[in-house]
Amino acid sequence: MTKVVLFRADSSSQIGTGHIMRDLVLASQLQKEFPDAKIVFATQNLDGNINYKITEAGYEIVTLDSHAIEELLEVIKAWNVEMLVIDHYDIGAEYEKELKDKNPTMKILSFDDTYEKHFCDILLNHNISANKKKYKELVPKKCELRCGFEYTLLRDEFIEEKKKQRTKNLKSRIFIAMGGADTANLNIKIVKTLKKFKNIQVNLVTTTANKTLKELQKYVENKKWIKLYINSTKIAKLMRKSDFAIITPSVTANEVYFMGLPFIAIKTAENQNDMYRLLKKKKYLVLEKFNNTKLEKRVRQILKNIYKDEK
Repeated sequence: MTKVVLFRADSSSQIGTGHIMRDLVLASQLQKEFPDAKIVFATQNLDGNINYKITEAGYEIVTLDSHAIEELLEVIKAWNVEMLVIDHYDIGAEYEKELKDKNPTMKILSFDDTYEKHFCDILLNHNISANKKKYKELVPKKCELRCGFEYTLLRDEFIEEKKKQRTKNLKSRIFIAMGGADTANLNIKIVKTLKKFKNIQVNLVTTTANKTLKELQKYVENKKWIKLYINSTKIAKLMRKSDFAIITPSVTANEVYFMGLPFIAIKTAENQNDMYRLLKKKKYLVLEKFNNTKLEKRVRQILKNIYKDEK
């Protein structure tokens, strides 16, 4: 019988796109490990979702009408699921325990980056800031903990681009990624701060999940120093060709860290606290919240460091 791995995750203009994107990396890894396995995604059709990415990757989608556990249990039964991957902030230990009680032989792998209680067989915190010790009282004793940089989920494009030589630019190239949905609506505020600088080129990435996309497109119109990339499949290449990045302390921080790209990280959500604290402790350039004066100062600081290193 074919092994079925079911992913339970959502994306939307409010939730963002990060969950689905990292799930697709894990799905690819699992497919290599179990070539005969069938991978299915159970997800809601929320406003601004990127479910098309799942289809593009060749995986089947079961569209859920709600977040109710009863509906998910029906899907698990219908597909005879052997492994359930949960990547959802609204699913915790009680929800997982009920799923396990009714499907005792099914393995549960739960994503976590905020140190919440889970009832699972495997817990995955793939952030560079992950601290294994913090989960001691949060998961069952037999739970396998996969924490830290060695478990960071990186698309193949990052591994390939890392091998290539960094390019030298005539202008200072700045990579901006404030999340696929930019839920804090910071993209325009950041580029308004950057317009004070001369001889720069901005590569700004976003997706169609961004509710303010039309406003952003209108703002960057006729600004030759800004290039807007929507639903780009060449994120790693853009990073490699940049001098530094302005990002959120999220999954993107894992990626720029791997690429060795200098960066400024601006916290935009509570689930970024752990990464923010680590980066601050390690003396990386961070902002607890957006502030144009402080951002300008950080940009001047990072440019000074770049030019100093090139001498």
